[in-house]
Amino acid sequence: TTEFGGDVLKPDGSLDRAKLGTVVFADEGKRQKLNSILHPFIIARQDKIMREWERETPDAIVVVDAALMIESGGYKRFDKLIVVHCGPEIQLQRLMKRDNLSREDAERRTRVQMPQEEKQKYADCLIDTTGSFEETRKQVQRVFAQLKDTARQSRA
Repeated sequence: TTEFGGDVLKPDGSLDRAKLGTVVFADEGKRQKLNSILHPFIIARQDKIMREWERETPDAIVVVDAALMIESGGYKRFDKLIVVHCGPEIQLQRLMKRDNLSREDAERRTRVQMPQEEKQKYADCLIDTTGSFEETRKQVQRVFAQLKDTARQSRA
């Protein structure tokens, strides 16, 4: 609460993610502060879990879903980067529906993110979710097959 104010807590003391989102997406300094606090913990936890999985199942494929993977530099820790994207209007509509946001709030949040076109430049694989669920499923299956082939070749 020191950094973001007491309003970001619910009466029971738990985090009100919606209010925190409103605060950090309205103030670039606070957004950067939140990221600087969270990213080291998130990366350490991901790495710990992935080491455990690697010991248990050395040929496993691990997928990490993280919105700021490129911006944080976290993508450099992985063998492959898959960028999942959609058309800008669809992105806004989905964000508005998921988080119950106004169009203005959704636009504010997408403006502070790296543009999807820029993220795609970093990708080893792309999955475009603009189309139907079935079209997306086919792309995911294709990418998964590519990852399995890559994993098989690296073990050979």
